[in-house]
Amino acid sequence: MQLTLNSPMDMHLHLRDHEMLKTVAPLSAHPFAAAIIMPNLVPPVTTLQMVEEYKARILEATADETFEPLMTLFFKADYDYAFLERAREHISAIKLYPAGITTNSQDGVSSIDSEQLAPVLTAMSDLGIPLLVHGETDGFVMDREKEFVPVYETLATRFPELKIVMEHITTKESVEALKRYDNLYATITLHHLLITLDDVAGGLLNPHLFCKPIAKRPEDKAALLDVALSAHPKVMFGSDSAPHPQHAKESCGCAAGVFTAPIALQALAQLFEAHDKLDNLQPFISDNAQRIYGITPPEKEVILIKEPFTVPEKYGSVIPMFAGETLPWRIADVS
Repeated sequence: MQLTLNSPMDMHLHLRDHEMLKTVAPLSAHPFAAAIIMPNLVPPVTTLQMVEEYKARILEATADETFEPLMTLFFKADYDYAFLERAREHISAIKLYPAGITTNSQDGVSSIDSEQLAPVLTAMSDLGIPLLVHGETDGFVMDREKEFVPVYETLATRFPELKIVMEHITTKESVEALKRYDNLYATITLHHLLITLDDVAGGLLNPHLFCKPIAKRPEDKAALLDVALSAHPKVMFGSDSAPHPQHAKESCGCAAGVFTAPIALQALAQLFEAHDKLDNLQPFISDNAQRIYGITPPEKEVILIKEPFTVPEKYGSVIPMFAGETLPWRIADVS
């Protein structure tokens, strides 16, 4: 059995920097034609010089592959119109983080007041720059995304022409909001389609499945599966693949993030096949994103075949999801 995917894209990807970048970037660049690159480095990517320098480092690390890094800026409330007008030629979106809510977000927005942020959001709307949002409050960890939904509703209503992407959604409430507002879109990860909190902490704690937003309840996973497997036109695959070295995951103060980049397509093929929805994988993995963002990725054909693939225990210092396990699909060719 064979499956061909055309120009797969990862619409939410962490590549980190320096040695980690050199390790993980080729693993995404081989099967994916393009990816939206997250800007939460230390320090965060907030200037056009930083955008261009980071992009150059990514291209150097992925020089052997056909791959387009789609760059983003870290949201700052003091960006002016002239800067954003220059920036739109160099970026695909701007990412908003509530301050301190996830990895390297300490320089994020301390208060998401739509009026306070209005000058930047209005300019982004006028210039056609999408807003990407890590949508969590600082409340009880299982309720943080649900509590953020009213913020999405306010932003969607206050800025109806602004394209807003709810990043890595994990709850049925986010899925319901997606359907209510024309300008709300969403990315969904592989791991949130597969796991609940029970997989993370129901038995012995599995640090390699700990992420933010944290995995939720079975009914939340069911809502995500419904829109992903049906290739809902407003959802896209975004891995949120977030590499951390083994010592940072298997430690007190476990770092948040699941590393899925090298196994994402194989595991998605398994998931969609299990639900008899393989025909819907192409729009979820590429077509919807192309339409939503108005982009044309590099041409790349990825052929997967139904043969066993044993996931390596490690990639460099990073342990992937399904480490040491065997998946039923493997990548046979990329051209």
